[in-house]
Amino acid sequence: MKIGSFKLTAIEAGKMKLDGGAMFGSVPKALWEKQHPADQSNCIQLSCRILLIESNERLFLVDSGMGDKWNEKERRIFGIASDYPPLATALKRAGIAEETITDVIITHLHFDHAGGLTTKTPEGVVGPSFPNATHWLQKRNWDNALTPNSRERASYRRENIDALKNVDLRLLDGPQIIADGISVLVSDGHTQGMQLVQVADKGQSLTYCADLIPTASHVHGAYTMGYDIHAGLLIEEKAKLLEEVLQSKGFLFFEHDPIDAIGALKSEGGRIRFAGYVDDEGNLK
Repeated sequence: MKIGSFKLTAIEAGKMKLDGGAMFGSVPKALWEKQHPADQSNCIQLSCRILLIESNERLFLVDSGMGDKWNEKERRIFGIASDYPPLATALKRAGIAEETITDVIITHLHFDHAGGLTTKTPEGVVGPSFPNATHWLQKRNWDNALTPNSRERASYRRENIDALKNVDLRLLDGPQIIADGISVLVSDGHTQGMQLVQVADKGQSLTYCADLIPTASHVHGAYTMGYDIHAGLLIEEKAKLLEEVLQSKGFLFFEHDPIDAIGALKSEGGRIRFAGYVDDEGNLK
């Protein structure tokens, strides 16, 4: 997809499975299972989808997926296939070499978003995947990841965090412009200091929703995750974002949607609804 002068590419960095009830919180299974069929363990299929943003001078990567530092037990728990590709492989399939990435924008440091930021050598040494890239993260999320609350401790894995002390890590304090046409917004409903990424140019825009709106189903105002730390706040943040995107006729990028990457909105009966997935030209499929 093109947004003005930017070329955007959705990169499938693997699949995972999570409990359907956790993904949809208080929403009854009879409703969410229509779009997200569960297996015998009540788990649903999800994508770990990241975004490549190409400008004339820089190459941005938004998030990094699950990474490949998983043992066999963990692969079974999260439904990670044995042929799950390392991030380098996923990038190579898109025609991108790791060393060409100039900037990495991290929405937050939960393992399914930050797992690919580091890699492990056969000797067990963990290091950054993009040592020459500038990394962008909210300071409040960095602080939260270093001293997580008991509920999030398992999601903030130190193997994805400690090696970032060896890169050019820019800790942001609130909404910022990263580059002309690329900015970040801050959301605290899912976890403290999560940032969304917006690309805007020539009257067009796309918002990378991270876990504020992880799938197209979560466009629905009442749909939150059991993983969200402040569900009420998240509903307010989501309503504000959806209104802004609807008014600007922008697009949403879904990181975990199992079907597709980018969608549009519509107003129906006084409410904002998911209009459908769009193709590379921005047309409804």
